[in-house]
Amino acid sequence: QVQLVESGGDLVQAGGSLRLSCAASGSIFSINAMGWYRQVPGKQRELVAIIRKGGTDYTDSVKGRFTISRDNPKNTVYLQMNSLKPEDTAVYYCYVDAKPSSWSRVSYGYWGQGTQVTVSS
Repeated sequence: QVQLVESGGDLVQAGGSLRLSCAASGSIFSINAMGWYRQVPGKQRELVAIIRKGGTDYTDSVKGRFTISRDNPKNTVYLQMNSLKPEDTAVYYCYVDAKPSSWSRVSYGYWGQGTQVTVSS
């Protein structure tokens, strides 16, 4: 099993910054991708940013404001969020795509418990 522990969510004023962290532990042989999604009540969960071996991707609304990074030895992914807007308010979920063992033929997706980010106007 893979466990994801998130931290960093908070209440912040518009224009402020936050840094989310997500540490993966447990049965991990290799990680294909690490990322962040977000969800507001009544809407589908949406991809915010993801980092793979080939690079990074961001949803258009956060480009230029958010930066995703990864610490490979620590199996940790970060999301630096600057110039926050009220529309960034959501529960942010960490996502990891990983192989649990060397003999796994496929990888599996794992989710964190979510961390609340609230941006006040």
